[in-house]
Amino acid sequence: MPDELHEPRLTNALRTLLRTQRIAALGTLGEDGAPFVSMVPFAVEPVSASLVIHVSGLAAHTRNLQAAPRVSLLVMQAERDGEPVHALPRVTLEGRAAVLVVDSAAWVDARRVYLARFPEAEPMTQLGDFRFVAVAVQGARQVAGFGAARSLDADAVARALRPAGQASGR
Repeated sequence: MPDELHEPRLTNALRTLLRTQRIAALGTLGEDGAPFVSMVPFAVEPVSASLVIHVSGLAAHTRNLQAAPRVSLLVMQAERDGEPVHALPRVTLEGRAAVLVVDSAAWVDARRVYLARFPEAEPMTQLGDFRFVAVAVQGARQVAGFGAARSLDADAVARALRPAGQASGR
């Protein structure tokens, strides 16, 4: 039988959430230690099981993640009329951000998945102040609705970042 038939329901729900939602709230720490949250579009790079963001070097969150690479991202389902907001599916991902070296293999992979999701961003990839950042997820807290919450380690999150049935990366 295919592996996806044996996959936990919450892992499938997490994969679906990360594939259908395109923006995240990115939490970084400023140089003064104050938390800073901003909105970032993201893509999933399934081979490395990381999230990819494309950010301006002029942005506060970019300076913050370069100085303190531990970051957090919140991805949540959009609100729907008539549904309780407290039960919205969501995940808080904890990870380490790394600015990718231009033209490296990781940068090429990041650019490919990001532009597949956001083709309109292609002109921004030509601007010198923009960088691709890979967030290596180290853990997560998933809420899939009332009474459906769990903590995940890096391996469990990696399984959800890869297509169903794909065991590991490179």
